[in-house]
Amino acid sequence: MVQMLPAPELIPVIAAFALVATITPGPNNIMVTASGVNYGYRRTLPHILGISIGFPVMVLAVGLGLGGLFRAVPALHDILKIAGIAYLLWLAWRIATTRRQGEASSRPPLTFLQAAAFQWVNPKAWMMATGAVAAYTTGGDSVFAEVLLITALFALVAFPCVSAWTLLGSALGRFLAEGRRLQLFNIAMAALLVLSILPVVFE
Repeated sequence: MVQMLPAPELIPVIAAFALVATITPGPNNIMVTASGVNYGYRRTLPHILGISIGFPVMVLAVGLGLGGLFRAVPALHDILKIAGIAYLLWLAWRIATTRRQGEASSRPPLTFLQAAAFQWVNPKAWMMATGAVAAYTTGGDSVFAEVLLITALFALVAFPCVSAWTLLGSALGRFLAEGRRLQLFNIAMAALLVLSILPVVFE
């Protein structure tokens, strides 16, 4: 009989990969930590949901063949890479120049749609999505079920992992408050965001 479902032993392996990939520092976690400091958990919630839903959708799209499109048309990948680097640098500037918690309505936290769209220009998100699909799909008759399993496991771990970083930022926010400490923290977060894209710039 043809195997149509992923092997059960893959579940803890993929879950562990998804957990480690999602909880470790990267552009998403750096950004929600900074947002937690500056805006608090509640105002950052749309940002968290945008990541938690947007990234699994991206994994699903890559698993269903979008990655093949970029391999067939490399210029699309290059355009996306340049756009991603530019957007991350703009976000780093925005974080670095935030001086007060909850600073003005002219500079609100990212919305759900902005955070979801950001996944498509996030270098770490691309590495995670393509790495997971490449490592944990067989290419056989069970590939669709395997992609769904990978997507579901990333969706399961995304919200608590991203929330943890936001809550860390929110807790730090009570200590940093306004003033010099907050400015230094935001500059440090912006620097980390820039450093997170250096491997992509020089690959």
